[in-house]
Amino acid sequence: MSAPRLKIPPVVTFLLLGGLMWVATRAAPDFGFPLPARRIGALIMALAGVGIALLGVISFRRARTTVNPLHPEAASTLVVAGVYRLTRNPMYLGLLLLLLGWAVFLANALAFVFPAVYVPLMNHLQILPEEKALTEKFGAGFADYQSKVRRWL
Repeated sequence: MSAPRLKIPPVVTFLLLGGLMWVATRAAPDFGFPLPARRIGALIMALAGVGIALLGVISFRRARTTVNPLHPEAASTLVVAGVYRLTRNPMYLGLLLLLLGWAVFLANALAFVFPAVYVPLMNHLQILPEEKALTEKFGAGFADYQSKVRRWL
C-alpha cells in the first residue's frame, strides 16, 4: 500500500507555515494593513477550524479507524458520515482555517500567501497519496465517495 511521499505529519507542515507567516510579517511590515475587528475575525476562523477538525477526529474515533495521516493504509473503515458528507478532508480543512485565522490576526498581505500554498502542498504531499491508499484498500466504495464529496469543500 502507498504511504505519503514525505513522512512529515500535516501538523508539522501547518506549524512550519504558521511560523513562516509570522517571520514574513516581521520581515516585511510594510505589507501590513489595518483590519477592523481582526481579533474577533481571527478567533471565529480559528474556532471554526478547530471545530471542523475535531468533528473529523470524532468521526474517525466513532468508526474505530486510525487518525494517523502517515499510515492511511491502516484505515479499517471508510468514513463517509458526519462532517465527511461535506468534505473528504475535514482535518486538513480545519488546519487551513486556522492558518487563515492566523493570517487575519497578522493583518499582513504576505501572511495570506501561506494558506494559499498550504492547499496544493497538502494535495501533493498528503492527500493524493492518501487517496491512492484508500483506493487500493476500498476500491469502488472510495471511488463512489470521491464522486459525491469534494476534496476540500
